[in-house]
Amino acid sequence: MIRLKPYRLEPSSKAFLFNYIPIRLIKALHLNNINPLQKTPKRVDYSSVKVMGILNVTPDSFSDGGKFSSLEKGLKQVDKMMADGVDIIDIGGESTRPGAEKVSEKEELSRVIPLLKAIKSRFNVDVSIDTSKAIVMAESIEHSADMINDVRALQNEGCINILAQTNIPICLMHMQGLPETMQENPSYSNIIEEINCFFENRISACHQGGINKERLILDPGFGFGKTIDQNFELLAEYSQFKRFGLSLLSGTSRKSMIGNLLNRNIKQRLAGSLTSAIISIQQGANIIRVHDVQETVDALKTLKAVAKFQ
Repeated sequence: MIRLKPYRLEPSSKAFLFNYIPIRLIKALHLNNINPLQKTPKRVDYSSVKVMGILNVTPDSFSDGGKFSSLEKGLKQVDKMMADGVDIIDIGGESTRPGAEKVSEKEELSRVIPLLKAIKSRFNVDVSIDTSKAIVMAESIEHSADMINDVRALQNEGCINILAQTNIPICLMHMQGLPETMQENPSYSNIIEEINCFFENRISACHQGGINKERLILDPGFGFGKTIDQNFELLAEYSQFKRFGLSLLSGTSRKSMIGNLLNRNIKQRLAGSLTSAIISIQQGANIIRVHDVQETVDALKTLKAVAKFQ
């Protein structure tokens, strides 16, 4: 690991930063040798980082379930995210929170496709579809989806075959178990190596199925079959997932890893979400998946402004 010379800050400046960044989040990261106040490596290309705005059209998502379930409300949220500077809209029609129940293909299609069609007819923005079902992928692609974001990493039947017939990007996420049971007792002997082994296997499966490696994006799956300590180990060692030379997605926004660490409810997790997003970016994340678009875009602009002088 490269050791970088830290900024020399006046005590008052340090006090300001530590008041802004949740102190328990800093302590958790220091246990894994990550210092949020270290100087950012010059190799980070902030111009390539994209902000993905979450748009769940489900009644039971952990953060905004039911809030955008109507077409009108969904489009209004897209309009707001566009004004806030979003790069990609990620539509989800099935909750994948811990303990979530499965949704039928018909129900998921009825939630996702009308909104996708409306967005593509009204806005000039890339749209990702968060799904693990081959038929939902196929219908979404038929209606001009720009990306597929799959928490099951194309392991479900038919998914690889459908996407091999296209050229759109695909995000493969790691999850130990399934949403119904994934948080019951997650266990790893070496979490970084096990996730990278999973990625290697899925990349190989995609290649054998006719999907070029260059189309793939990797997501280690914060909160999907991981304890709070395992999540922060992932964050501390996030750069280890760059070994495949592929783009990375990071999704820590409002998750329980932040809420449990800081003892904050969902509406109080902005500071922790931004801090973890910044740490991911500094370690090579290319896409940041978030609920709070405006604040994340502001943080990214600040990083870019500083990077010009490094």
